[in-house]
Amino acid sequence: MNANEKILNTFATRVRQMILQYETLKKENDELYTLVDQREQEIKQLQEELSQAQADYNSLKMAKMLEVTDGDMETAQKRVAKLIRDVNKCITLLSEK
Repeated sequence: MNANEKILNTFATRVRQMILQYETLKKENDELYTLVDQREQEIKQLQEELSQAQADYNSLKMAKMLEVTDGDMETAQKRVAKLIRDVNKCITLLSEK
């Protein structure tokens, strides 16, 4: 019986070691799943920030295209004034005939 008891003790020790190793691996696995969840949240937040930044960039680009500086305004006013003078000249020429 001494040999059987020794084998049983060895078997019980190995089972305890396996249980401890299982618990350690389970804890590590839970930590890794938590880390993956955190990274997914971080990726989602960064994607949202990127989308917002792209929308802001497009808005700024559109605003820049529509922006009229003082120099542009003066040039536009001069063009309109010249066009009005040209139209008035044409009207005067047509009226004389």
